[in-house]
Amino acid sequence: MGRLRQDLAGALMLMTRLPTGRLGGTGMAPLGRTVWAWPLVGALVGACGGSVAYALRAATLPPLVAAFWALVAQSLLTGALHEDGLADTADGLFGGRTPARRLEIMRDSRIGGYGAVALCLGFGIRAAALAALPAPALLPALLFSGALSRSAMAVPLLCLAPARADGLASTLRRPAWTGLAVVTAVILLPNALILPARPAVVALASVLVVSLWLSGTCRRRLGGYTGDTLGATVVLSECVALSALSAAAG
Repeated sequence: MGRLRQDLAGALMLMTRLPTGRLGGTGMAPLGRTVWAWPLVGALVGACGGSVAYALRAATLPPLVAAFWALVAQSLLTGALHEDGLADTADGLFGGRTPARRLEIMRDSRIGGYGAVALCLGFGIRAAALAALPAPALLPALLFSGALSRSAMAVPLLCLAPARADGLASTLRRPAWTGLAVVTAVILLPNALILPARPAVVALASVLVVSLWLSGTCRRRLGGYTGDTLGATVVLSECVALSALSAAAG
């Protein structure tokens, strides 16, 4: 049990701004060992956003306004970690001529045009999709997309090697795949039963497709994955998952 708590604390420390000192005890779990807890963290972030969206809808705020505030809450919880990865990935993939130059751009703290456009579209698509959902579907939809999008980070880990020998992503070479699959299924199945069946299946397929597409693009243009591209995988997965789920409301 102590090891599981340490793994969960490591995942929370990696992907949120929550204090995790007492939960983790002493020592830091290897990042590869924390992978099974990633969908749990995603579900927690989704629960935060879904609760905010539902409460604001109940307070008669317009759906789109409530959706944006839900994304604000999630960004505060995660420190906008994945959005930062999306912006850096967009700037790097499309702003350089060689893999080395693209990786250099991704380490630049300044945001470029591609990154700014990617951020605007990422927030806009998710907000519009949430606004299209009925209020009772907000919490299960965000739990579903939150867990699924964090599990989607396993796709580039399976398909690619790290693009750099150093950096955070280079330590994720031996993740706990079995635990990840079990935890993802445990979280997704109850929410999939609440949500309309066809959009939920389409969401799963769409996340797999976009994760594979981004992994292929990273292979060609970067030579592998980085921490930023893992963050981009999360945001793109949330965009397509919520878009698919919103189709049921159309």
